[in-house]
Amino acid sequence: MPRLLALLLLCCAQHAAALSIAFINPGRSDEAFWVAATQAMQAAAQSLQLQLEVLYAEREPARALQLAREIAARPALQRPDYVILVNEKGTLVANAQTLGGVGIKSFAAFSGLLPQERAQWAPRQGLPLLLGSLEPHAVEAGYLTAKALIVQGLKQGLRAEDGRVHLLAIAGDRSTPVSIARNEGMRRAVAEAPQAVLDELAFADWKREQAAELMHGLLQRRPQARLVWAGSDQMAFGAIELAQQEGRMPGRDLLYSGINTSAEAMQARIDGRLSALAGGHFMCGAWALLMLYDHHHGRDFADEGLELEQSMFMLFDARSAERYLARFGKGIRGLDFRPHSKHLNPKLKQYQFGVDVLLR
Repeated sequence: MPRLLALLLLCCAQHAAALSIAFINPGRSDEAFWVAATQAMQAAAQSLQLQLEVLYAEREPARALQLAREIAARPALQRPDYVILVNEKGTLVANAQTLGGVGIKSFAAFSGLLPQERAQWAPRQGLPLLLGSLEPHAVEAGYLTAKALIVQGLKQGLRAEDGRVHLLAIAGDRSTPVSIARNEGMRRAVAEAPQAVLDELAFADWKREQAAELMHGLLQRRPQARLVWAGSDQMAFGAIELAQQEGRMPGRDLLYSGINTSAEAMQARIDGRLSALAGGHFMCGAWALLMLYDHHHGRDFADEGLELEQSMFMLFDARSAERYLARFGKGIRGLDFRPHSKHLNPKLKQYQFGVDVLLR
């Protein structure tokens, strides 16, 4: 009996000492991208044997701020070791301050400090307990999809009377770093293509329904446009559905691009409703967990930089979309992150972020 009691106490002590990380997820709990991001983080947590708590803000910035306050108000022994934050609608600085005020370390994933915030609120300086940030190279996503869309439009001979392909863009919002960067990438691809022109940029706030509403007006105002670039898969689907109701067939009358790795997006790439698709950034939170795991065990990521912007996107064709669905179509699970840990692999000098690493 004493031996059994000692074993139970040891197990309890080990459980209590496990690294704990909370994630304030800015998305909705039924939103494909943020669900996939959570699943990837849960797979990483299981692989690395750490405790992960996910709290959804349900696309409400005020809720994200409230969640940080609630975490900070917990008794000291119930607080996580780290909190992963997202700079959705400019909430990062306030949340890092709230958590730092009670000694909780934080880290930004998916979107970090805005350019105008960096001078005053740099990680480990203006915000001493904001350890750093990891962002997907969002410009890359916008660029890759727009370039592929333009190439396909020219290939299919969708030029207007002026000899150019005309493009409509449906973006997320005007303030989120990710949206700004994706739009920049899209504009860069258009600028590089003398036979392409951007007719109009509209903002759908990442919403499928709002994209559909916008699409009706866009088609009326811009009848020459045959290409539709969207900053997310859901906005692309909203546009597709509206255009189909008006008799415009995707892949023939209008070509669409999207960004995400949802099963719906992959299937749309396979069947041709999406002519260009990039994704992989859902892994950003999982990679952030890995970095914090290493940091907790004495391998600081600072040698690679405090504010990291890394390539995480790959451009999917029909074959790679099929391969992705075969691997992750029923959920993101069973991933082994241990080979990518600097703590567990002391000879590892540089992280490799990207979904292609896990598809091999």
